[in-house]
Amino acid sequence: MQKRRLGRSELRIAPLVFGGNVFGWTADEPTSFALLDAFVAAGFNCIDTADSYSRWIPGNQGGESETIIGNWLHARGNRDQVIIATKMGSEMGPDMKGLSSGYMTRAVEASLKRLRTDHIDLYQSHIDDATTPLDETLEGYSRLIAAGKVRVIGASNYTGARLTEALRASDSHGWPRYESLQPNYNLVDRANYETDMEPVCVAEGVGVIPYFSLASGFLTGKYRSPEDFKKSARGARMADRLNPRGLRILAALDAVSARLNATPAQVSLAWLIARPSVTAPIASATSVVQLTDLIKGAQLSLDRDAIDSLDAASSG
Repeated sequence: MQKRRLGRSELRIAPLVFGGNVFGWTADEPTSFALLDAFVAAGFNCIDTADSYSRWIPGNQGGESETIIGNWLHARGNRDQVIIATKMGSEMGPDMKGLSSGYMTRAVEASLKRLRTDHIDLYQSHIDDATTPLDETLEGYSRLIAAGKVRVIGASNYTGARLTEALRASDSHGWPRYESLQPNYNLVDRANYETDMEPVCVAEGVGVIPYFSLASGFLTGKYRSPEDFKKSARGARMADRLNPRGLRILAALDAVSARLNATPAQVSLAWLIARPSVTAPIASATSVVQLTDLIKGAQLSLDRDAIDSLDAASSG
């Protein structure tokens, strides 16, 4: 499996990242173990999570995903063979959110404990924090790296302007810089990333690991009418996607899929992987069957005609 360098860092990742948001939510621990085993067995090596996964579920406190991953790492004894990416900054409780250096010190220790490891390979700012100076955040990360608790840092949900500001601060002070950006990017959601963030990432050599790679399931092709919304808990989100443009995208996916003997999900992932600015898309699965589909997408190579037809269908 060919690995791609993440930004200018020492991290090299396979072209698909497993999204750990499902662990402790729609995938229990035994299912999560099976998924992670199959993912690594197929040659992939990067798992993305966050301290807040899955706090949105009634009864959950946050940290459920990290705990399952930590238990899996401990059971398999394979910590050195995988890259663990997690995030901090989303609200975990009263007085437990943001990117202040004080909270960062508490958050990293909690994540390390749940992950049952002594270091995090990629530690990311989950959301921008306008209440904390960028200098404070970046200096805090610098101390974590110096202490050996973190190897590389990244940003999630930053605008192009804020990412640029952060990169300039790192350059001027000699602090470690954000080596990756995690944006919402897929065949449906293109404009914001391509106009605002992508130019910065390309110019500055920042790696890109987009989330919502399948547009919350819309790009799998299973939502084609309002009657299909009941197929999953995410179905209600599809109403805004099921418009003339969305149907045009699905038609283009169907045509490319038929020609290449692939599925719409596979083609959607392959389109992202073919984008020069993208290092590896993030995608999740709740069954090994679903995961196998995603893996085939990471192994699929699109020709120029396929990319052009998908670009044209999803423009605008």
